[in-house]
Amino acid sequence: MTVGNSPVHSQSMQLPSRGIAIQAVDLVKDYGSGANAVHALRDVNVSFERGRFTAIMGPSGSGKSTLMHTLAGLDSATSGRILFGGKDLTRMNDKQLTLLRRNKIGFIFQSFNLLPMFTAEQNILMPLTLAGAKADRAWFDLLVETLGLRQRLNHRPNELSGGQQQRVAIARALITKPSLVFADEPTGNLDSVSSAEVLGFLKQSVNELDQTIVMVTHDAVAASYADRAIVFADGRIVADEPHPTAEAMNNLLMAERERATRAAVASDAHDHFVRADAFADSDAEPSAKRRSSHRRAAATARHAA
Repeated sequence: MTVGNSPVHSQSMQLPSRGIAIQAVDLVKDYGSGANAVHALRDVNVSFERGRFTAIMGPSGSGKSTLMHTLAGLDSATSGRILFGGKDLTRMNDKQLTLLRRNKIGFIFQSFNLLPMFTAEQNILMPLTLAGAKADRAWFDLLVETLGLRQRLNHRPNELSGGQQQRVAIARALITKPSLVFADEPTGNLDSVSSAEVLGFLKQSVNELDQTIVMVTHDAVAASYADRAIVFADGRIVADEPHPTAEAMNNLLMAERERATRAAVASDAHDHFVRADAFADSDAEPSAKRRSSHRRAAATARHAA
């Protein structure tokens, strides 16, 4: 594993490599331009190994979701490269990216995105149905058994709990045997019990089905299920934990929030002093002019006298 845009020291650098699933090289993403530009990703260098569960954490606006969307080809990069399966995603056109996502990448969303008129089984098979491909029934059966959905296949989404709906969404993401799965806040709409259930199944899919999962989350407990957790801030990687725990991730996030707060306070103070100096300068100029005018008026009066 590599991380290269900040001095991050991690034991993950010393773990034996299982091969790279996807890699970002000098990745930059800017929104807007000039003084109003937002630098969402700042020269990010990171790789994700095959057969591992990685969490990406960070406060709102840190760039974690932008990284996932850019890696998945859902958003374009300003510069840099994204290497996946021997190809550079930044050089692909929209049609090529669509085919890549359909065949090689799975997605798990916070809102499930199940089709309400179809059963759980039909929702799971939907990516294959849309592609006109035939299901591998052995793989389907393995997913159903692993995710505990055998008794729910004929149920529609409104007949399933939140945790069951997310398990259906996980099976749908894995049914095409993708090389990589992106999970965007997969437990964001679930209670603590259902969250633990879903996270357990994600980990199980990595350990038992040899899947590769990259999950974006703001939850330190969710990150503790992963094999590795990356912390993002201001478009950069600021920490890389090889064996994350909820306590360690909470401490890292708290430290980052405190740093961000101090930086914001310092910036506000600087802006206040700049505005105060500008006001003082603008106020001093009329005062000087008034004093000069008074002196001229006095001189004129003395001359007239």
